[in-house]
This record gives sequence, C-alpha cells and structure tokens, in this order.
Amino acid sequence: MEARDPELRRELDATLQARGELGPEYESALIDSFLEKVEQRLDGTFDRRARRHFAEQQMTAARGAARPAGTGGGFGERFGSGVVSLVLAVPLSAIGVANAGIDGLVVAWLGIVGVNAVHAARAWPWFRPGRRASDLED
Repeated sequence: MEARDPELRRELDATLQARGELGPEYESALIDSFLEKVEQRLDGTFDRRARRHFAEQQMTAARGAARPAGTGGGFGERFGSGVVSLVLAVPLSAIGVANAGIDGLVVAWLGIVGVNAVHAARAWPWFRPGRRASDLED
C-alpha cells in the first residue's frame, strides 16, 4: 500500500513502534494522539478547500455572474461530505462512548446526523435563506 501522505505514514509507524515498546497499557493514549494528528491534518485540508471555494465564489460574483456556481452543491461535494462524516464518525463515537457511555454515543450521532441534514438541505431551493416564494415559481 502506497501512502499518500508520507509524514502521516511516518507518524503511524512511530505510533505502532511506540505501542510495541510501551505495551498495551498505553495503547489508547497512543491511538488518541495519532487520531488527533489525523484530525489536524483533515482540518487543514478542509480549511484550504473552503478558502479556495470561497475565493472562487468571490471571483465568479465579481465577474458579474448572477449566482456563484455550485451553490447547491454537486454530487461530488455531497458524496465527499458523506464520506468524511462517516470517517469522522468512528473516532467521535469512540470518544463519546469512552467519556459518557451510551449517552455520549447518542449525542455524537445526533451531531453527525444534524451536520449532514443541514448540508443536504442546502440543495433544497425552498430551504435557502433569503428566498421568496415568488423566486421558486420560475
């Protein structure tokens, strides 16, 4: 398997090596540390993509387009959001259960479902803020 991110691969190798040296009693701390690094990497990637998307929208609006492209979110954006939420659901569920039991799990999944519902609702024309009923008749 070829790693896309060599630095993250080195972090994983170091975590696995440390687990071998320290033993299983430090396993949860090592896993939490590694997941934190993955989350930071994902946050950085999402921040860069969001800034790029916002800049593209501003450029499109500045060029005189009536509405920036992709406002409703295409299939790729919706699919990517779904995949990311499922990937993040695993550590969020584990953290919720470890800290608050079944209540923590329920809260974590309510948050995941809520974020996905709001993201999906952006594609619904009647849900967009600032729209009038007359806009929908066109």
